[in-house]
Amino acid sequence: MKKNNENNGKHSNDLDTLYSQPREAITGFVFDDSVVKVFEDMIGRSVPGYTTLLSMFPVLARSFVTQNSRCYDLGCSLGAATLAIQQGIDNDNVEIIAVDNSSAMVEKCEALMINHESNVKVSVQQADICEIELSSASFVVMNFTLQFIPEKLRNILIKKIYSGLNKGGAFVLSEKIKFNNTVEQDRLTTLHHLFKKANGYSDLEISQKRSALDNVLMAETVEQHLSRLRQAGFSEVIVWFQCFNFVSFLAIK
Repeated sequence: MKKNNENNGKHSNDLDTLYSQPREAITGFVFDDSVVKVFEDMIGRSVPGYTTLLSMFPVLARSFVTQNSRCYDLGCSLGAATLAIQQGIDNDNVEIIAVDNSSAMVEKCEALMINHESNVKVSVQQADICEIELSSASFVVMNFTLQFIPEKLRNILIKKIYSGLNKGGAFVLSEKIKFNNTVEQDRLTTLHHLFKKANGYSDLEISQKRSALDNVLMAETVEQHLSRLRQAGFSEVIVWFQCFNFVSFLAIK
């Protein structure tokens, strides 16, 4: 996977300039062809700690993936988490199922997977993650995806993931979060914007992207996530990673 600004300040030719010019009307953010072309650059420059987060997935996979089981990458985008999980699997008869509802994402993800040889089978599927059935899972990942799911469907989805996991299996949920404390919210929002500016985004780009995400990305508090995971039945729920207003939870069945 290519490195982003968080590591070395270099980019591929697919630089994210989607919001660099003033727009008369800002439409809701969608994962279409234009986003897919710049997605790797976009997420690396927009999500603090993203590279570090991914680098831990092989470690987590070694801890939880078992023989004769499945792993799921729900909302897989271009498959970065799938490839990281793949690196940590040394068990026999394990399959990774990567799912995304964007046809453009799935098409490019499939092309990228062809270039990575591994004994671990990867199946890329275009589907609504709220409608798929999970079974025999030892490890499930959902990176910055639940925040785009309608709130009324989130409890059902998390319960479905719990049901599809084997005992001892793990679910990693990474999300942008919000805070009830306005001082804390304002401070971390400011730091997040400074992070994006340090990675080359202008005030205009930050503002227009934020407008595009309004009412599309619906963040929740840490407490809301912890409560939902526990209510679903997970016996152990841990905040294992945080960078500014981005958090990852580890939930074990």
